[in-house]
Amino acid sequence: MTIYRLSKELVFPSPEEAEPEGLLAIGGDLSVERLLRAYCLGIFPWYSEGSPILWWSPDPRLILEPGKLHVSKSLSRVIKKGTFKITVDQSFEGVIQGCAHAQRPDEKGTWIVNDMIKAYIHLHEAGFAHSVESWFKGTLVGGVYGVSLGKVFFGESMFYTRENASKVAFVYLTRLLQKWKFDIIDCQVTTANLLRFGAHEISRFQFLKRLAKALKHQTVRGRWHLPENFVV
Repeated sequence: MTIYRLSKELVFPSPEEAEPEGLLAIGGDLSVERLLRAYCLGIFPWYSEGSPILWWSPDPRLILEPGKLHVSKSLSRVIKKGTFKITVDQSFEGVIQGCAHAQRPDEKGTWIVNDMIKAYIHLHEAGFAHSVESWFKGTLVGGVYGVSLGKVFFGESMFYTRENASKVAFVYLTRLLQKWKFDIIDCQVTTANLLRFGAHEISRFQFLKRLAKALKHQTVRGRWHLPENFVV
């Protein structure tokens, strides 16, 4: 199969033309316009330091429907204790930097390279990328970030420096999206942690159909806020 090299035009090949592992195209840039175009087509960038930009559309695709979130009894107890203070869009850069520097046992280095950090900060400033933060005694100890378009939230990454901090942030994010009647959270690729939250795989074809429908709704753009007295 052919791996497409992108030009300066904001054009992507059809996701259906991706390699079996999901690789679709190479090159291009990380401008706000190109990233938004990619997400609308079910495509996202994922590459490491020293590599050209790689664009992916995996099959199957892992998604979570906000209303079907599963929260374990132990995590529910942590949430009820109020161990962490939760905020939304208060430290986007802190969260993405935390994700970039997180030590992951199954990965060498990070795919959240400096150019990716800058690009998603620009997306945040444009009102399309958002973060949920967990704080402990005034220190950022975990969080999750991603991109929102229509009624889809494209989850990018999570981090924690204190046990359960990222999980609590994810629960708050998911309940907030449920309140706003989001259709799906795109989890991109399958992990055991997300499966425990109730995520499940669907085919690329199914994902693209649901994506197209969800994108017909208006985007909740701009800085997000946690509703007053919000309870998960």
